[in-house]
Order: sequence, then C-alpha cells, then structure tokens
Amino acid sequence: MTESPVPPPPPMHHDSPIYRRIADRLRDQILSGALDDGDRLPGENALMAEYGIARATARQALAVLINEGLAVPRRGSGVYVRLFRPIRRHGSRRLSREQWGRGRAIWDSDTPGRAYAVDEVDLRREPASTPVSRALRCDDVWVRHRRYSVDGRPVQVATSYFPADIVEGSAITLPDPGPGGVYARLDDLGYPPVHFTEEVRARMPQPRETASLDLPAGTPVIVISRIAFAAGGVPVELNEMALDSASYVLQYDFDA
Repeated sequence: MTESPVPPPPPMHHDSPIYRRIADRLRDQILSGALDDGDRLPGENALMAEYGIARATARQALAVLINEGLAVPRRGSGVYVRLFRPIRRHGSRRLSREQWGRGRAIWDSDTPGRAYAVDEVDLRREPASTPVSRALRCDDVWVRHRRYSVDGRPVQVATSYFPADIVEGSAITLPDPGPGGVYARLDDLGYPPVHFTEEVRARMPQPRETASLDLPAGTPVIVISRIAFAAGGVPVELNEMALDSASYVLQYDFDA
C-alpha cells in the first residue's frame, strides 16, 4: 500500500507581515497535529533559508508562538512545541465529601488515569498576615505550600493556611496528611468542611510563579482563592492557588 501524499501547507496571505505569516503556518502545523508536544520547531537558520528572511524576522515569527504559549525556548537547544492535554478541574465534584470522605485525593477527580505528583512541600507555623487572619479569624496559622505536577509537568502551586489552634499536632502539619488529604483530617478533628467559596481571576504570573511552573513568556496564571467552612460557618482553610492557564479547563455545573 502506498502512503497518501502529505497535503501542502495552506498558502500564506500577503496582507500581514511575513513573520506573522510564518507564525500562522507553524501554528497550523501545531494545532493540526503535524507537530506534536516536544517536537523541535524549525530554527532561525532554517526559517531564514526557507523563506529568504533576516534573522530578526525569523526570531519574531518564533516569538509569536512563544508568547501564545504554544512553544517554549530551551537555551542552547532551540524552540519546542508546548502542547498539553488540559486538566479538567470540576469545581464541585472534586470537593465533594464523596471524594475525600472515601480516602480519595482531590487530584484523582482532576486527573483520572494520569500520573500526578506533589513534588514540592513546605510546612511551617507562623503568625497570620492581616488578610489571612481576617479570612480565618485567628492569629497563628499552619502553612502548607505545594507544587503539583501532571505527566511530569508542573501545573499548579498552592498555599493553604489553617488555624493553628485547630490543626496543631495533627497530620495536616505533616508532609503527607494521609488518605483523603487535609479535608479527611479536618473531619477527624471534628471540623469537616461543609461549604466552600471560591474566587477566580486571571493575571500575569509573579517571578516565583514563572520559575516554579516553568511558564513560557506571555502565559498568564489562573488564580483561585478558596475558603473552606465547617459547620456554623467556622473557617478552617484558606487556599491560594496559581494554575498554569495553558494546562486547565475549569468546569462548573449548576442548575438554573
């Protein structure tokens, strides 16, 4: 059997700068699957030879894809496709008692069948800042800072604050809080979460977020701030998260 010929690339339109036309062609190859995650894009020299352009123009074309989050430069190596099957974060399902109450991790809901890891954990007790103290109505907190990776790629950093007088001496102050995570341990302490409130916004990342999440230039983060409440409206956790926006789909279901 003879292989079907590869269709030629679509013609470039001449009503935009050449660097944008080159970027459009490369983007089409990425989005069509002709170029896959991790594939190396043609370098500046290759683009100069193929299109008869100056190095600055080739660099502009690649910069367009880098700024769109579709490619990432690696120093001394080249520019590579950066595609990632999005994580579907279901706002209510992942936080249901059915999930953590049965000893399941929240991430089992987000990433079924995919490898995930908490590859950074930092724990400390400290005085609460004014915003944290106001949210949790306490003076001292235990802090859990984590970085999460999926399929070997960092996708989220999160910092949780817990009232120290509630969680002191519990597994919440340990690197691994055990089956069901911190919400199952709050249940053990008599403070199971019964209500959550989340605020979602987008912004450009702070330098430490860019470094921790290995974000290409121009990639914003999704910032989620969540407070968990026990019965009687007692706040038991403030969780501040920064998500790589290119790695997530946020899903919320609700009745009309």
